[in-house]
Amino acid sequence: MAASSNEIVIGIDVGGTNTKFGLVDSAGNILDEGRIKTTDYTTVELFVDALYENVSPLIKKHTDKTVKGIGMGAPNGNFYTGCIDHAPNLPWGKDEVPLAKLMTDKFDLPCILTNDANAAAAGEMQYGIAKGMQHFIEITLGTGVGSGIVVDGKLLYGCNGIAGELGHTIIRPGGRKHWSTGSRGSVEAYCSATGIVITAKEQLQKKAYPDSKLRQIKVDDITAKVINECALQGDKLAQKVYQITGRILGEALANFVMFSSPQAIVLFGGVIKAGDYLLKPAKKYMELNLLPAFRGRVKLLLSDLKEADAAILGASSLVQKSKATRAVHPV
Repeated sequence: MAASSNEIVIGIDVGGTNTKFGLVDSAGNILDEGRIKTTDYTTVELFVDALYENVSPLIKKHTDKTVKGIGMGAPNGNFYTGCIDHAPNLPWGKDEVPLAKLMTDKFDLPCILTNDANAAAAGEMQYGIAKGMQHFIEITLGTGVGSGIVVDGKLLYGCNGIAGELGHTIIRPGGRKHWSTGSRGSVEAYCSATGIVITAKEQLQKKAYPDSKLRQIKVDDITAKVINECALQGDKLAQKVYQITGRILGEALANFVMFSSPQAIVLFGGVIKAGDYLLKPAKKYMELNLLPAFRGRVKLLLSDLKEADAAILGASSLVQKSKATRAVHPV
């Protein structure tokens, strides 16, 4: 049954620094939106109170609409339990936090919670370039590397609700130590914005490319954005950083393809602004490392959702597709 044109959903993206929220209609239009600083609240109760205080005025502006529910994407969000499971980058997320239940109790609305990358995949499936696809993988390339896996038109959650941590799979055994988990050689350690900066600093320690613009910048001021800008201006060292990153990403993507045989892999996030400097080596090394039966059959696509809106749309789509009328988490 198609959603009513009078129904709207509250979409919330919980980030380590900022939390964005918006009212989304059944066509994927964001009617109103806002944000609060996640870091301003030392307890989850204060955080939920702040969300209520900021979202309620938006709802009152649309009295002709019925709010169907709340969709939330958050780090370590568990779809089955409605809890955030030990998210170290949230000021109140160190333990198991029953966020969906707290939101339901406060707003008197059903709340569906999942991790942020799954929310992005859900939005891509309903509103983005993967619309109509039954099998695809969303890879979010930002400060970290997240993933949402769609099989048979459904998000893959696994037995405990947290399946799909492809960014933490090991692509270089014994390699670079991850700054948070302590694991060595994970995809995130190399292919995230954080990993790209580390790669650039490693390359700067070598003697090649003495005229690189990156050598004129203080080491502590080098960011993924700066590296991207230098690459676009023709800087060979910056371009090499993306060649290294693209190769590792492509090898990882080959593993992911042979795991679930998707129609496409959709890349999303700030890192993809590097364009072909990243995508060409990623595509090349993905194909080189695939079994013949998989080669040339998987599209490598860039998300066409606006980065600023995608998280809100993705979170809202969890409810748009749900038939729930009350909270779906266990009580």
